[in-house]
Amino acid sequence: MTSPALPSRLPAVGTTVFTTMSALASQHGAVNLGQGFPDFGCDPRLLDYVNDAMRAGHNQYPPMTGVPALREAVAAKIGKLYGHSYDAASEITVTAGATQALTTAILCCVHPGEEAIVIEPAYDSYTPAIALAGGVMVPVSMEMGENGYSVPWQQVAAAVTARTRLIVINSPHNPTGSILRRADLDQLAAIVDGTDILVLSDEVYEHMVYDGERHASVSSHPQLVDRAFVVSSFGKTYHVTGWKVGYVAAPAPLSAEFRKVHQYNVFTVNTPMQHGIARYMEDPAPYLDLPAFYQRKRDLFRAGLAGTRLRLLPADGTYFQCVGYEEISDMPEAQFAAWLTTELKVAAIPVSAFYSGGKESRIVRFCFAKGDETLALALERLNKL
Repeated sequence: MTSPALPSRLPAVGTTVFTTMSALASQHGAVNLGQGFPDFGCDPRLLDYVNDAMRAGHNQYPPMTGVPALREAVAAKIGKLYGHSYDAASEITVTAGATQALTTAILCCVHPGEEAIVIEPAYDSYTPAIALAGGVMVPVSMEMGENGYSVPWQQVAAAVTARTRLIVINSPHNPTGSILRRADLDQLAAIVDGTDILVLSDEVYEHMVYDGERHASVSSHPQLVDRAFVVSSFGKTYHVTGWKVGYVAAPAPLSAEFRKVHQYNVFTVNTPMQHGIARYMEDPAPYLDLPAFYQRKRDLFRAGLAGTRLRLLPADGTYFQCVGYEEISDMPEAQFAAWLTTELKVAAIPVSAFYSGGKESRIVRFCFAKGDETLALALERLNKL
């Protein structure tokens, strides 16, 4: 018997570059600086709190919107850091990771035929989610200057049409390590003023901003906050990416529509982990200390690359460092990343993979969210360049 034909909902989607490069790194015994996850453990207190929650019997379904204590902790954190008061009951929803939050936000607001503007290079889940919603992705490429990547807001404004429903932004930005500042948000606010355009703000690296800069959250912008879904990730913040727990903050009318989709694609999220994270958030030090923790790793990694022929791009946020390799090779990015992995045994990600059209710039991305020993080994190998 043959299986029935199944036309694909995502015909252009194959195996992700992250899966491909991680498999190649494993095959060749390479240091994996490709996929964005730490190779060190989280605070043992967090594990203890989750274990305590399980032993206390928190093992059945929690409320669909999330454990109240965790939603209250999130609302309190946002209020203290960004000055906006979200109602924990009606405006904070706990999600099965940030990717689920992003996808659910897109599914709840983008209708078939409507357009969503995406700033490229972009995290790879945005475009498939827009396609699943029946929407049309409209890409706008970031510009490269002496200070690294920046958003060309005039081009964003020019991309707006009567069919534009959503603008997706990401800061701190994966993969470039750039950040948006208040002036950027002011320009975005001017673009959407007087329209029904919504904003989806991916802020999963919100606590990884360096050199004394403050994260410019959409939650802090009075002209944007009332039309925005703001997404963040406990996995990124607390070094537990495999737990897949995140949240979305949005005004009550947007949250109500978000929750209609959320309840039918995941319904709810791991109960003991929610209780453990809520208890852990009583101490703000772990996220307040995160910029210094990762800036030390960034500076260590950049200093170690200074003697190579790689061109270091600015890394103002996230735990990613982009480098240009134009003085080393004219290979396409995917080929160069594969060469690095197989010959120097250090895995990287081609930035071209973050463009819908595969734009080539001879730039690859490294992840420095690794132990010092891991970074030292990678730098030893990269200094052969």
